[in-house]
Amino acid sequence: MSAKDCDHHGGKKRKIIRRICAGTLIFLFIVLVVVLIVWAVLRPEKPTFVLQDISVYAFNVSTNPNLLTSTFQVTISSRNPNDDIGIYYDKLDIYAVYRSQQITLRSGVQPTYEGHKEVNIWSPFIYGTSVPIAPYVAVLLNQDQSIGSVLLTIKVDGRIRWKVGTIVTGQYHLYANCPATITLGSRNTGIVVGNAIKYTVAQRCDVSV
Repeated sequence: MSAKDCDHHGGKKRKIIRRICAGTLIFLFIVLVVVLIVWAVLRPEKPTFVLQDISVYAFNVSTNPNLLTSTFQVTISSRNPNDDIGIYYDKLDIYAVYRSQQITLRSGVQPTYEGHKEVNIWSPFIYGTSVPIAPYVAVLLNQDQSIGSVLLTIKVDGRIRWKVGTIVTGQYHLYANCPATITLGSRNTGIVVGNAIKYTVAQRCDVSV
C-alpha cells in the first residue's frame, strides 16, 4: 500500500472520530439544556426539617480540666415539599453544638429516598464523652445552668440528590440548624422518661442547600 493510500485512510478515520466527538458533544448539550429547562420549570424547593424533641440522658461539665459529657436522643423529621421532585438523602450526620463549639460526635442516619410530599423521621443518639471545651465556654455553661436555661443547636450536615422523572442530579450539600432550649432546675419543663428527661421542641430548622 502506498503512502498516499495510508494518508487517505488516515484522513477518513480522523473525520469519523471528529464526527463521533461532535455528535457526542451535541447530544450532551441537548441533554443539559433539557435538564436545565425542566429544572427551571419545576423549581425545586429545599426540604423542611423540624426538631420534634430532645431527650437528655447526660449533660455534665467538669473543671480543671474543662470537660463536657453529654448524651442526647433527638427526633428530627424532614418533609419534601415538591410535587414532582424526589430527594435522595445519601448522607446525613447529626450532632450538637453549644456556643459555636461541637460537643458531640457525629451520628449518621440510614440513607433513604423521600418521594413527593413524603415525610421521614430519624431518632439518633448523639453523645460526647469528656469532650474538651474552652474555659470561657465552661464559664458560660455554668452560668446558663445556674439560670436554668441552656440553648443548644442540633446540626444536620449531609449530601442530597434531586430526582426529576428518571433524571437524578449530582450531589448537593445540605445544612440544617435546629435550636433547642433545655430548661433546668425549678424551670424544668421536661418529662422524665426512664433515665432521661424529654423536652418537646417542635422547632423548625433553618435549612440551606
